[in-house]
Amino acid sequence: MQTIPSLSDLSQTIKKRPPLRILAMGDSIVYGFGDPEGGGWVERLRRQWMCLDGSGHALYNLGIRGNGVSQVADRLEMEFRQRGELRNHHPDLIILSVGVNDSPRVGKPDGKLMTDFPYFQEKLADLLDKAQELCPVLFVGMVPVNESKMPFLDCLYYNHVDQYRYKQACQQACVMREIPYLDIFDLWMGRGINWINAHLNKDGLHPNVAGYQSLLGDIMTWSPIAQLSQNVRCPVD
Repeated sequence: MQTIPSLSDLSQTIKKRPPLRILAMGDSIVYGFGDPEGGGWVERLRRQWMCLDGSGHALYNLGIRGNGVSQVADRLEMEFRQRGELRNHHPDLIILSVGVNDSPRVGKPDGKLMTDFPYFQEKLADLLDKAQELCPVLFVGMVPVNESKMPFLDCLYYNHVDQYRYKQACQQACVMREIPYLDIFDLWMGRGINWINAHLNKDGLHPNVAGYQSLLGDIMTWSPIAQLSQNVRCPVD
């Protein structure tokens, strides 16, 4: 039986001499939709870590628009096996971010949930367990939406109450598995509704340029990512 990587394994991974091979998997906010300047928080972080001599961490953006927990779980192992770069090598770390696309109501504000909550919990457990069998894992939580802009695409009604329920499920599942979890939802809600809405695009769902800049700042000051960033020392010409 394969041993599931623990927090101590993650600490050892962070202490490895760079470069590390890191996957970011999730939805359109991992992909960076809505940021024409920087390409989203993953792309912005990739540029922070990129050294011309190849000594920086390699960060692969594997976000797909519209993906929910089930789709990410289905493609996890295939994506992982294809990103080792060298024969018999595999990535060192997976950063996951899912849940927002599972949380909306369909057709009307009190309509059926996109992903039934018990099924979401089941698929989330499957995703996290599969990921931990591969390598250490980090989890970045979802961004709160602008409720006044709903429905999204004329049919999806996102709201903070359902978002909170799904993000709590993610957080609790991570705590059970000792997976570091960054609670972006509560962090942004603490800054106020006006601040949130000013950092989202007109669609009410995706961050705008300022939103992705703020998201990057939140992620880079998070201890696991901050430690990784400290290990990047690009040579100066």
